[in-house]
Amino acid sequence: MTTSGVVPQARFSAQARLRALQSDIMELILERELEAGDPLPTESELSVALGVGRNTLRESLKVLQALGVIEIRHGFGMFVAPSNFDALADGLTFRGRLSLRHQGLEALQLVDVRQALESGLIGSSIDVMTKEQLTSIEEAVKQMEELAAEGENFVAADAEFHRRLFEPLNNELLINLMGVFWKVYRKIHVEIGPGNEDLAKTAAMHRNIYAAVAAGDKVSASELLNRHFDGIRRRIGEAVGD
Repeated sequence: MTTSGVVPQARFSAQARLRALQSDIMELILERELEAGDPLPTESELSVALGVGRNTLRESLKVLQALGVIEIRHGFGMFVAPSNFDALADGLTFRGRLSLRHQGLEALQLVDVRQALESGLIGSSIDVMTKEQLTSIEEAVKQMEELAAEGENFVAADAEFHRRLFEPLNNELLINLMGVFWKVYRKIHVEIGPGNEDLAKTAAMHRNIYAAVAAGDKVSASELLNRHFDGIRRRIGEAVGD
């Protein structure tokens, strides 16, 4: 970068070419109908197919590996990577934690997205929930209540409660995204500190959500989930001095 902060045109062009090459590699994977775990062509074959040099190709392959698109196994070759949301979680965690140095805008936006997902989809989950799944949700609530009575935090049980709420939808992408949001929030939670969290009150809130779900009360379940996330939003606001 120059002293004026302007990116030189040559460097900008090189970055644009690398991004275009990364897109070309992903298109090649799709066009050849490769699935997760399938081997990619060798570097030599890719260089010929894409019309680029080996060094340029390797730069793009490293980026795609970091993004979780491909997996490079030294000594074995390159493969289409299985579903992996680690890169997304890492990126969102960084942006959320960085925003806490200012007004916490991105951290709050992440809470907004998770709140919208859960409060918006709980009705659909209630529609298809079985008695066994309902029992499983209550088990997570009981665990939270027991830990709260002992003054112990119940992070794992809390995450499991929310996962089980939406398990009936059989939507793997949703569960993975919820896992990403949970990882991000846990990092932000560590950043802002525990505060004066009332464990018994938090456990009781989850008990109320469960009761609404068990009664098939979609409106109450959605409203209770909204209130639950309002508490998280308030804690972030307090941490950044809002």
